[in-house]
Amino acid sequence: MVDIVLAALVAFALAASFFAAWTIGAGSTGATPFAPAVGAGAISTMRAAFIVGILGFAGAVLQGAAITETVGRGLIDGVTLSPLAATLALIIAAVYIAAGVFKGYPIATAFAITGSVVGVGIAMGGDPAWDRYLEIGLYWLLTPVFVTPVSYIVVKLLRSDREINHVVIPLLAASVGIVIAHMEFILIGDPEVPESIASWIATRLPTEFIIGMVAVSLVFAIIFAVVMHLGYARDPIWAQRWFLLTLGALVAFSAGGGKVGLAVGPLLPLSEEVWGAIPISGVLIFGGFAMLLGTWLAATRMIKALSQDYSALGPRRSIGVLIPSFIIAQIGIFLGIPMSFNEIFISAIVGAGLAAGSGGVSSRKLLFTALAWIGSLIFSLLIGFGAYVVVSRLTGIT
Repeated sequence: MVDIVLAALVAFALAASFFAAWTIGAGSTGATPFAPAVGAGAISTMRAAFIVGILGFAGAVLQGAAITETVGRGLIDGVTLSPLAATLALIIAAVYIAAGVFKGYPIATAFAITGSVVGVGIAMGGDPAWDRYLEIGLYWLLTPVFVTPVSYIVVKLLRSDREINHVVIPLLAASVGIVIAHMEFILIGDPEVPESIASWIATRLPTEFIIGMVAVSLVFAIIFAVVMHLGYARDPIWAQRWFLLTLGALVAFSAGGGKVGLAVGPLLPLSEEVWGAIPISGVLIFGGFAMLLGTWLAATRMIKALSQDYSALGPRRSIGVLIPSFIIAQIGIFLGIPMSFNEIFISAIVGAGLAAGSGGVSSRKLLFTALAWIGSLIFSLLIGFGAYVVVSRLTGIT
């Protein structure tokens, strides 16, 4: 009987996790990165969906470990999520993600999933991981504080004078190159421990580690700046479109690494309970594949819809949206913090809108969205706690 119940829990958990990951790939996270490039005519919708799916899968496998660990093991102290708790958290997550995508509700999935995992964990008798909550809360609060001004400044610079763009765009490309040098990947060095290109090279240079890191960063910055400078001098329109494509690819990759953990994090303790210790890469491949299918099968309509909005923004404002989005996403991945791409993109669009004099998003809509996000965090925590208490008492399963 126990084996049958455990098998049923595993089946429900895998189905909910797969559905959550599929919906993430099908939703705005899978569509937004290349929507500016589609709107600018740099790439077709079908090709964009195909590339985004592959990049999201690669990001999930190569960069998804840190946030997956946080969601699966880092939100509650003193206990490990039981199969029942993990299953309930995943089902709640799947419902929230589906509601956000198919009904258009402004739900931040990172908030909702974090709340549901904390709720079931506390119901099990676990202790809140207050230090981790402080880190997560600060990241969520500071995201608009960083993203909105950066987006505003970038758009202002790009719109100020075409001659200045010959300098500004290569400098922006240099900043992107520096971030790429410090992106951490699984398979660089230890197969299960993420490491950046800069740190991997620096440990093999005959210099002090910090000097090697700085040297690699400068090399990446110079390469990206020179390539963009030459391209912009040759054809400004062509250079802007390729910059958009590059940024879209980087954001799509980051979205895979930043969002897969929300769908598969609770599978970590469940998989250990059922199959023993398995490589985290196996869980990431499962989630990444589901996101890939979601993007390929259902993201084209969202890409078309968003590309119309981004075509109104124009390539310069789109660049201003994507650059800070990429940077803040990589910071969250590095710290292992569950992130809301809705929050990131809305903050960036507000900054770009203010810089262009369009006023951005109305303060009323922003207030409503913020309250909806806070409500989703609190509500999902209460739902997770209540669901675990009710189901465990009715079934006797803990």
